[in-house]
Amino acid sequence: MSSRPNVVVFLTDQQRWDTTGPHGCPLELTPNLDRIGRAGTHFASSFTCQPLCTPARATLQTGLYPTTAGPWRNGIPLPDDSKTLAHHFGAAGYETAYIGKWHLGDPAVRGPVEPRYRGGYDYWLAANALEHTSDAYDTIVYDGTGARVRLPGYRVDALTDAAIRYLAVPREQPFYLFVSLLEPHHQNRRDDYPAPEGYAERYRGAWTPPDLATLGGTAYRQLPGYYGMIKRIDEAYGRLLETLTSLGLRDDTIVLFTSDHGNHFKTRNDEYKRSVHDASIRVPTVATGGVFTGGGQVNQLISHVDLPPTLLDAAGLPVPGEMQGRSVVPLLRNRGADWPDDVFVQVSESETARAVRTQRWKYGVTAPDDAPAAERYDEAYLYDLMADPDELDNLIGYQSHGNVADRLRERLVRRMTAAGEKEPAITLSPERPSGQRLIHPEEALS
Repeated sequence: MSSRPNVVVFLTDQQRWDTTGPHGCPLELTPNLDRIGRAGTHFASSFTCQPLCTPARATLQTGLYPTTAGPWRNGIPLPDDSKTLAHHFGAAGYETAYIGKWHLGDPAVRGPVEPRYRGGYDYWLAANALEHTSDAYDTIVYDGTGARVRLPGYRVDALTDAAIRYLAVPREQPFYLFVSLLEPHHQNRRDDYPAPEGYAERYRGAWTPPDLATLGGTAYRQLPGYYGMIKRIDEAYGRLLETLTSLGLRDDTIVLFTSDHGNHFKTRNDEYKRSVHDASIRVPTVATGGVFTGGGQVNQLISHVDLPPTLLDAAGLPVPGEMQGRSVVPLLRNRGADWPDDVFVQVSESETARAVRTQRWKYGVTAPDDAPAAERYDEAYLYDLMADPDELDNLIGYQSHGNVADRLRERLVRRMTAAGEKEPAITLSPERPSGQRLIHPEEALS
């Protein structure tokens, strides 16, 4: 076996950050993830670059913002000359494998993915749009020849079992395996969340996050199935880790758990994501193995664009200069290492939007354009996340918060241009009286 660590990415689809214990969920949905987060490294403030399937996945494969990678919305394939993690690991002698949902291929084809759209992966067992080729107990994927493969069991288990079978094959080279689940994404054709048999019943009337309890949406009828899906995901994640232990690979394998985006249950627009709110953009992220063992909790804000360079760095491989994120590994060695104090988010389809989030503040702008970026935006959102973590009170335009908005507007424009966008014009929101609200000047800097 090579001295380089194996790497496994375990990706879920549409999982909120607050479904995990460290973020306040009282339901014990994720005991395995919670435990591994304590023993490994828990990234407490982790965010997607774009709360939508294809763009988020493009970033996770390339280390580029979606507008740079190409797929800035759904329906745009990953360019066939893109350099992905599979290319970088493969060039270093790794076997590369992909199992599950891809969503970066030809949008006209829901099932098999042409080799040129597979991002350089060698082993292949996936579907382009898994939500359209399968159901909870009918998992249909396609192998490297394009042949249809039906996997037995509940869909989470079917894909995890396929990953376990891949892991069990003896090999001399290190491997890089990307496991991409569909759950806890809704089943599109019925707009429901089909949990394993007997699981949704456990969570009827269960705890509801404050934003959903206030805003409603579809949460009251859909949370039980959603929670049941997440419970089964955690069990599958635990089985995958136990498999590595049984094969003697646990100490030699980095395992990264994250989700492509969150879920606001039709409270912020007429579907489930595509908004600048934390319900859409904040995700659970935990890593274990290699440099992540005993890493503790990292509180700095990190973005999906940081994860590809992090994985390469953790494996001892060079980080390509074109990647737009940065490796988190230095933070594991020194929490005081230089690190950005905000993250940048792009939104498409529901609206063309941009946002910058700090530990305390979030500022967002929108435009009507259906385009990768706009020349002009309107101020739309300002949230004080210390006073209002559930983002229920939009402060944009408040006279008391003009200085905060000014500073965040400057930050956002810097972030946009650093990501390769042109400097936009931003129309200020009309001023509103702010009553008793008052912000001290130094608070605008936080």
